[in-house]
Amino acid sequence: MPRTLRLAVNINSLFLFAIFFVFSASLQAQSSSWNESTLKEDRALFSEHFTPAEFAERRDKVYEAIGEESIAILQGAPSPEGYLDFRQNNEFYYLSGIESPDAYLILNGQTREATVYLYSRKERREYGEGKILSFEDAELVTELSGIENVGSYSDLINDLKSLNQTAEITTAYTPHSPYEEVAMTRSMANRHIEDMKANPLDTRLPRHQNFIQEIREAVPDLEVEDLDPVIDELRKIKSEKELELIRRSTRLQAEVIKESMKSTEPGVKPYELEAVSKYIYWKHNIQDDAYYPLIHVGPDAYMNHYHNSKRTAKAGDMILMDYGAYDRYYSSDLGRMWPVNGTFNPVQRELYSFYLKFYEAILYHIKLGLTPQQVMQNALKEIDVILEEHKFSKPLYRNAAEQFVAGYHERAKDPDMRLGHGVGMSVHDVGGYAVPIEPGMVFVIEPQFRVPEERIYIRLEDMIIATEDGVEIYSDFLPRDIESIEKLVREDGLLQKNPISIDN
Repeated sequence: MPRTLRLAVNINSLFLFAIFFVFSASLQAQSSSWNESTLKEDRALFSEHFTPAEFAERRDKVYEAIGEESIAILQGAPSPEGYLDFRQNNEFYYLSGIESPDAYLILNGQTREATVYLYSRKERREYGEGKILSFEDAELVTELSGIENVGSYSDLINDLKSLNQTAEITTAYTPHSPYEEVAMTRSMANRHIEDMKANPLDTRLPRHQNFIQEIREAVPDLEVEDLDPVIDELRKIKSEKELELIRRSTRLQAEVIKESMKSTEPGVKPYELEAVSKYIYWKHNIQDDAYYPLIHVGPDAYMNHYHNSKRTAKAGDMILMDYGAYDRYYSSDLGRMWPVNGTFNPVQRELYSFYLKFYEAILYHIKLGLTPQQVMQNALKEIDVILEEHKFSKPLYRNAAEQFVAGYHERAKDPDMRLGHGVGMSVHDVGGYAVPIEPGMVFVIEPQFRVPEERIYIRLEDMIIATEDGVEIYSDFLPRDIESIEKLVREDGLLQKNPISIDN
């Protein structure tokens, strides 16, 4: 055998031996223990998205608002009842990032330091469910969160008394509205409280009111004031990190709606489209539903918050979908409508086309520095032309359109009008939006057009993000036009590609 050939064979042999050695070593390493994954728990104990510095900046703004003779005190969410994930309330998370149950937070306006109060370690629970930050983790809590002090919540009342008597703190600020927890808005929480009041056999105080009462009884000399106006205005203006989560939630919600359009066909039921949505959400590690899915088939849409429908979609029906999820405490809110059979019929095309022109006239008149009233007054000049030029097949439809536009003319007389509602940690977020639009605001518009006699209802909804560069219709990439919607509905979606059934 020639020398060069022998050398090539030897090199190849060595190469193959090296590969075999590495492969054997890998197999041996894999077979030397029960698990290849690390023994250490890999679930984060503190926010991996927001830095301690961002939470500290928020607390600094609270110190500035309450003054040196005051404290702010917040009560965290309780331990969940049953097999449910713990989810901190928005108010507490916004100022601390701490996600331990039954926690308390004091912000001292005099020292400009924060103290978080945590329960003592529940070793048996941690053994079965994983690590929870507790009082015994004081150094770790400070290291992770930047919060200066950690106390046991058994000391909370004595500390409050001491602050009042020794440090001459005279006022305690705490939220006076119900706490926002999972899938909750302030208006829905207040509705729940009104239902409680109407029940003569349920005399409990709502949790936030009970906390206020406990503070007043424990430290009678402390004036208790409302912290809501301070937090609400802070939350209205989102940071870049907050906007990142809102944008991600919006992109996912858009994918949910597009895939639901593709999965729609005659015979589909709302819960099947909900299943498609949840697959996309959960696959991308979404935290939870921001609100129950509003998937309206046909006349169900007329009740604009109707849910849990079991109606079977018919070929000539329209579907309205409005559904969103939390991405690490931040939500989005989008709405679209489409025909079940993939083609707008003449009536659907006529009324949807009118509504779309009306809707986009408002959408594209939104500018930085304008008040909602100014936006609406500018848009109505274009809307009046749209109404005049649009052809309606029935006097009934024209009358409904004229009343719709007249209603907005009336609203535009009010300098305190709003275009829609804020979106953020709550899907109907807190803060005043009847003011000039400024960078950091996130909101939606959702005009609702009805023809009562035929139970016709039309609604669209888009995410609007105001930045230093101008107003961004962030969800503009999700089709609203008839041609694009029809094209999507005619495609096969997850339900067609995965036809699983246990009923046959």
